[in-house]
Amino acid sequence: MGNVILVEGVSDRAALEALAQRLGRDLAIEGTEVVPIGGAQAIGRALARYPGGRLAGLCDAGEEADFRRALERAGLGENLDRSRLETLGFFVCEADLEEELIRALGAEAVLEVVASNGGLGAFRTLQKQPEWRGRPVEEQLRRWLGSGSSRKIVYARLLVEALAPERVPRPLRGVLAAAA
Repeated sequence: MGNVILVEGVSDRAALEALAQRLGRDLAIEGTEVVPIGGAQAIGRALARYPGGRLAGLCDAGEEADFRRALERAGLGENLDRSRLETLGFFVCEADLEEELIRALGAEAVLEVVASNGGLGAFRTLQKQPEWRGRPVEEQLRRWLGSGSSRKIVYARLLVEALAPERVPRPLRGVLAAAA
């Protein structure tokens, strides 16, 4: 068995595969598989499915406790804090993948990606909604990106492709390095 990167969802896989490609890595040739587990609550089952393999993982901050508990139950560590999680190859996005990418790119660059891919009209519609008016554009973008599963997947790849190599969020860079 090769390396396995466990991620919460398909958008995380899309981002990591796009990043690997940008970094000149071919995960298939390396024997690395990025596996969406269908949400953090499935991490225990996913760990059991890959016993003895080289594992890494990526989760959102809100799911960190689920990952920590599952890794501890699987006998991969005790009293795991974020630093120990990273030593095991498991990295946490603050607050989630979308927030990491928005912060890394900046709101203006994200809006350029959205506009160049035909999404600006839909984004402007969200901005006009009473509950989103006046909020920081970063919050609006995060909500808009997360409001549809296909949008998350498409833009995860597009936003990673727009990143300068030195701006890659630490969790994404770290989990790919752990699987090398």
